Amino acid sequence: MAVQESDVVVVGAGIAGLVAARELMRAGKQVLVLEARDRVGGRLLSREITPGVWMDLGGQWLGPTQEHAYALARELGIELFPTYQEGDSLVYQSGKLRRYTGVVPNVGLLALLDFGRGITRLDRLAQEVPLEAPWQAPSAARWDAITFAAWIEQTMRTPIGRWGLTLFAKAVFAAEPGEFSLLHALFYIRSGGGVERLSGMRGGAQQDRFLHGAQSLANRLAAELGERVHLNRPVNLIQHDATGVTVHALHRGEGGIPAVETYRAHAAIVAIPPTLAGRIQYDPPLPPVRDQLTQRLPNGSVIKCFAVYPTPFWREQGLNGFVTSDTGPVHLVFDNSPPDGSVGVLLGFMEGAEARRLGHAPPDERRQATLACFARYFGERAANPELYFDHDWSAEVWTRGCYGAHFPPGAWTQFGYALRPPIGRIHWAGTETALRWMGYIEGAIESGQRAAQEVLNIH
Repeated sequence: MAVQESDVVVVGAGIAGLVAARELMRAGKQVLVLEARDRVGGRLLSREITPGVWMDLGGQWLGPTQEHAYALARELGIELFPTYQEGDSLVYQSGKLRRYTGVVPNVGLLALLDFGRGITRLDRLAQEVPLEAPWQAPSAARWDAITFAAWIEQTMRTPIGRWGLTLFAKAVFAAEPGEFSLLHALFYIRSGGGVERLSGMRGGAQQDRFLHGAQSLANRLAAELGERVHLNRPVNLIQHDATGVTVHALHRGEGGIPAVETYRAHAAIVAIPPTLAGRIQYDPPLPPVRDQLTQRLPNGSVIKCFAVYPTPFWREQGLNGFVTSDTGPVHLVFDNSPPDGSVGVLLGFMEGAEARRLGHAPPDERRQATLACFARYFGERAANPELYFDHDWSAEVWTRGCYGAHFPPGAWTQFGYALRPPIGRIHWAGTETALRWMGYIEGAIESGQRAAQEVLNIH
């Protein structure tokens, strides 16, 4: 097959790659997007469960200060609606189920003071971390030498305080607090605007949802790009030199016989998670520090679990569907019903070690474990949904985990400087490369715009 030529080849049709391609197209560049899957969206994936009712199996929320994402949604004509929050929340702790109003449950004065003190201290320390270069923080070496779990153990004085920050770690990073460094936690907290903004609904990162699913962002971007987006083309080799790049992708044509397609361009933007970017072959090989970096950035582990009921019956009891629990495997629950309440949907998260454990389990075992948690929180009606489904992001071959990559001890200080700078004519995008809202849709958009501007400035 003849070599296909363009100005820029973008690897990955997630939000970062599509935004980068759109910016380049609008600047008059010829651009091609190569996507391994048979769909666009990357870590955004939506499913229509009944006519007009969409559930997001991947990323699904926007919140204040995510200006790029809100602006893009408005530009594309995508409708948002607020996460349901009317009524009381639930906390299940030490075998007891309690209702509460407001943001934090009444778990005792000492525990509340301890938890508040921990959040305040994290927010204060995070302000010392430069977003452009976390390894240059005054205490970077010390913070990058310990895990977030070690800091929790050393700092928090009450079991409930330790549980609260452990739950924060699982909910935000989809990882155990012992899997990433304190420096990474502080960078992430500053990147997202603070602990409360990262973990909150109203005024926080979980404030707004997409009426027709978050994947609609990607679908509409792809529609603008048209035939520039090529699906079912996993890239396995990028050759690069001073004159440009040659990108090789596998494609199964008619009859399922794989063939190699070749693309030549002035530059490439690799817009996939770092661990997947590290699996591409590069000729010549990338500098050792870049390769060592991608070896050290695992994605989180999360399974999103959905139970669909005829109505959101918990609202009849004055509940808003939000639950935090110290008993798993589902520690966090949201009301994920559509805005008209035409059906009731509970969304539960399995994260970190429990997601990995139950990712190996048969589907029916996962279903039973999830519904047992829902029944514990909402009663026996929750044990009998009309529909149940879940999605394990670690099982997605072209994702291998969500929400994003995390940095273990030593990664930021020893290898972090190789995360964003281009290598010759190869540029890097993806939410992991964002300065603000790393790991979120907002970060993906920022990174795509930044990578496109790099290409326009240099090439």
